[in-house]
Amino acid sequence: MLRNYRGNFTVKLLLVAITSFFISCADDQASLKDPVSGKNGQGQIPAEPGDAFSPQTVYFGYDSDALNADSQSSLSSLARYLKSSKGSVQIEGHCDERGSTQYNLALGERRAQSVKQYLMELGVDGNKVSVISYGEEKPAVEGHDESSWSQNRRAEFTLSGSGPYAVLPLP
Repeated sequence: MLRNYRGNFTVKLLLVAITSFFISCADDQASLKDPVSGKNGQGQIPAEPGDAFSPQTVYFGYDSDALNADSQSSLSSLARYLKSSKGSVQIEGHCDERGSTQYNLALGERRAQSVKQYLMELGVDGNKVSVISYGEEKPAVEGHDESSWSQNRRAEFTLSGSGPYAVLPLP
C-alpha cells in the first residue's frame, strides 16, 4: 500500500512538473508581446492570417508636398509590408479648401506622388503603388479654420490584394 502511495505521488509530481513547464513556456511566449504596443521581444508585430495592416494617414504642411520625419517613419512600415506581401496600395492625395479646384487637384497629386516616390526609394516596386488626387473634394474634417485645414492636408491609403502575411518590423 505504501508503494502505491509513492507511485501516485511520483505521477502527481511529474504531472505538476510538466504542467509548470508548459505554463512557463506559455508565459514566456505571452511576455514576448507587449499588450499595449503589440511589439514582441524582437520589436516586431506578428501578423496573423486575417490580420489587417493599416498604414497611418500622412499629413502635410500648408501648400506643401514635403514629408516630415513622422511621415517617413510611418511610410517605412508601409514599405516593409508592401515588400513582404503581394499587396498593393493606392495613395489618395487630399487638400484643404483653400485654393482653386484645379490647384488643389494638382497639389493632391504632388502629395500622392511624393509618398509614392519615397516608398520607391525604400525599395517598393512602383507597379505596386498607384496614386489619385481628390483635391479638396473629400475633407476628413468639416470646418473653416486651421485646426480643420491641417487634418485635411493629407495622404490616405487603400490596400488591396494583401497576399501572404509576414512579420512586420517596427520602426
